[in-house]
Amino acid sequence: MELHWCYYSWFLLSSIFITVAFCDPEGFLSLSCGGNTTYVDSSNITWTPDGAYISAGNMTTVDFLEGSSSSTLPVRFFPHSPLRKCYKIPVKNVSSLVLVRTQFVYKNYDGHNKPPAFSVSLGRAITTTVNLTNTDPWIEEFIWPVDKDILSLCFHSLQDGGFPVISSLELRPLPQQAYSNALGDFPNKLLKKCYRINCGYNWSLRYPIDQYDRIWDADEDFSPFHVSSGFDIQVNFNMSVLKESPPAAVLQTGRVLARWNDMTYNFPIDHQGDYHIVLYFAGILPVSPSFDVLINGDIVQSNYTVNRWEVSSLFFTMEGIESLNITLKTVHYYPFINALEVYEILDIPLETSSTTVSALQVIQQSTGLDLDWEDDPCSPKSWEHIECEGNLVTSLELFDVNLRSINPTFGDLLDLKSLDLHNTSLAGEIQNIGSLQHLKKLNLSFNQLTAFGSELEDLINLQVLDLHNNSFQGTVPDSVGELMDLHLLNLENNKLQGPLPRSLNRRSLQVLSSGNLCLLFTMSLCNEFSRNPSIETPQVTVFAPTKRKRHNRLAVVLGAVGGAVFALFVVFISVFLYMRRRKTGDTYASRTAAEMKNWNAAKVFSYKEIKAATNNFKEVIGRGSFGSVYLGKLPDGKQVAVKVRFDKTQLGADSFINEVSLLSQISHPSLVSLEGFCHESKQQILVYEYLPGGSLADNLYGAMSKKLTLSWVRRLKIAVDAAKGLDYLHNGSEPRIIHRDVKSSNILLDADMNAKVSDFGLSKQLTQSDATHVSTVVKGTAGYLDPEYYSTRQLTEKSDIYSFGVVLLELICGREPISHSGSPDSFNLVLWAKPYLQAGAFEIVDESIKGTFDSESMRRAALIAARSVERDALRRPSIAEVLAELKDAYSIQLSYLASEGLAN
Repeated sequence: MELHWCYYSWFLLSSIFITVAFCDPEGFLSLSCGGNTTYVDSSNITWTPDGAYISAGNMTTVDFLEGSSSSTLPVRFFPHSPLRKCYKIPVKNVSSLVLVRTQFVYKNYDGHNKPPAFSVSLGRAITTTVNLTNTDPWIEEFIWPVDKDILSLCFHSLQDGGFPVISSLELRPLPQQAYSNALGDFPNKLLKKCYRINCGYNWSLRYPIDQYDRIWDADEDFSPFHVSSGFDIQVNFNMSVLKESPPAAVLQTGRVLARWNDMTYNFPIDHQGDYHIVLYFAGILPVSPSFDVLINGDIVQSNYTVNRWEVSSLFFTMEGIESLNITLKTVHYYPFINALEVYEILDIPLETSSTTVSALQVIQQSTGLDLDWEDDPCSPKSWEHIECEGNLVTSLELFDVNLRSINPTFGDLLDLKSLDLHNTSLAGEIQNIGSLQHLKKLNLSFNQLTAFGSELEDLINLQVLDLHNNSFQGTVPDSVGELMDLHLLNLENNKLQGPLPRSLNRRSLQVLSSGNLCLLFTMSLCNEFSRNPSIETPQVTVFAPTKRKRHNRLAVVLGAVGGAVFALFVVFISVFLYMRRRKTGDTYASRTAAEMKNWNAAKVFSYKEIKAATNNFKEVIGRGSFGSVYLGKLPDGKQVAVKVRFDKTQLGADSFINEVSLLSQISHPSLVSLEGFCHESKQQILVYEYLPGGSLADNLYGAMSKKLTLSWVRRLKIAVDAAKGLDYLHNGSEPRIIHRDVKSSNILLDADMNAKVSDFGLSKQLTQSDATHVSTVVKGTAGYLDPEYYSTRQLTEKSDIYSFGVVLLELICGREPISHSGSPDSFNLVLWAKPYLQAGAFEIVDESIKGTFDSESMRRAALIAARSVERDALRRPSIAEVLAELKDAYSIQLSYLASEGLAN
């Protein structure tokens, strides 16, 4: 039978609406992502730029059409980068429950007409995948139970998904105990809003009508028929019984069924999952109806009565559903409903133990690298070098770094199943791993370990033990043979001698032992070896002929041949020396070309490839005393910076070799990476990663400074990045490296304004671990040159500190180290600025940042800068001290900006 529906809709928008003061409520945070100005919207909510909460990403604007009005909307997008793309939102003392609302807008801002797709995470949970192809803008809203002082909102690129982009981020505190029926029964959960409906009303409502700024949508898209005319009824309710505190205006409208038996709302849902449903009722009718509540055809609440002049709510959690129909079926009078909410229940992965996190942070510090290890190691995605099973860290791979020893914190990684520390400069005995009872694979190859230690026997589940290319001496202990699950033991290329324990001689175990003094299962062979150590040396026996006459004839022939060979040798040497004097460059080129191919550089380019990459050296992006830098593009589309050196002297050649050699050995996020080089046809060409942000000098007082002023917090971030790079050179690389040409033009910025140290042509290695200096010819740049190095010719790591101190002064004062404008006493930046900064007089601070910095942050940076440029090198701090002070100054400034609601 065909059914006909008739609804009455109450629009109870009466004069008794709760009056809400038009001011920005406490705890509201509204970020204009990619914006650079603060403004107040029509609801009197203050929107601030997002720069204080994120350092990654680029800013741009889009043309946004909403209804009949058009506006320009700022957005922040995130080009591909190995670094995390996360907002850090302070939520301490805000509320135990917060609403997080994000809006993602593409609108073809880049002109490519390729809407992106990407994942978004809150804290440890991947919460959604945004696809702007069909829906643009895309809005997501979450209810998050606060469990940390800082909430991380991160973006994760998908393969071929384009660049993540966001236009706004809102955070709103919610009432205590709200939605506890969902979150209380399900620990480690969050809610993702699917629907929030104001039944019987034709427009959406939000702040100030809802003091928590929840958006209540009209139900006309879900009701089967046209809404009838409404009624204006004056009603007061006791709202305290509803922990969610919906606004009175929402409860004063409703949808009522008349003449028919049931009323059904159909809600499409994206996928099968667990959903939480809240139904709100208010007795605005002169009767008290009773009805059954059905979800997907099943009765979940029978004979429910809505009492006159009272408010109430029902909560339901439906597990594993893939469709949602909510039906109210008449029992007595006609059923009605005022509002409803539908949320998907999402899992928050379990937190990794604090012991594990602390251990990993200590290990990161010991590497001297910034591994971008932040938040939780396992969720939402595992840190680089780490693999997890759930919230357990089960694999750690740290190779090609300078650990020197296995420190005790490794023993706190109790869930490890695989540990790879090959080529990490480990020495001495194996230690601090006995507690790793779950370990199945241990790789300590390519180190300088000399002794097995006593802890291997505790690794009862070990299956693979790789110790090849170390310096182990003596015999293999019996305890290794007691590892009954072991199926591969690699002892190659050590200094061990036998015999091997008999317990290792089993079918299930493969033992690799070549390259040792003598490592065999048979005792007698090793005993024979010890009595005759030359037994393995190839022997050649020459028998003398019996006839003297033939012997004499042979001697004459050999003498003649020898004399001729000697004469030819003398002629060859003479010609060689002559050619060497005339063709030093050619000889040098052939020698170094052969050597360079063994330095593990990313790629050796031909000159033809270089010309193709640069479009025949078309676009110059930089010039210096060394030559020119051109923009290039490799066949895979990657942009590069191509430095073509024109200094073909031996000094220039040495500098070229030095830079290729060093950059082929080191790698750090704060150091410019070498893509490759070209060294044919007398060319000296270096190919680097391309950093589009230009140099620090350009951004401080060069051409780029006219387009954008670096804020104090960005200057501090740049200083921290550069200090991390120098800290790696001084403490993290082996051998240690002195840069020798630290200056603002050698600090380059990527698209996200992250800084990297560049130009290693003058760098020197401290090849001896206990060396304090290198005696060398003075090289460097005027204004940055360490006066003690200049006078003693002894280069130390403190020479880099002095130069970096000058860079810090540039960041503070916004001027070059040597300037011939102004009074003579201000020509030299160090001599001019140091007394002011030591006295805490900040009138010399760059005018463009005055009034935007925290005084304590500036004081910290100023004092460490002044200490760094002390004339006496012994009074200068180490780079580790400099880095620590700069990090503190940076943190203080971030807190200041957050408290003041200022942009960076």
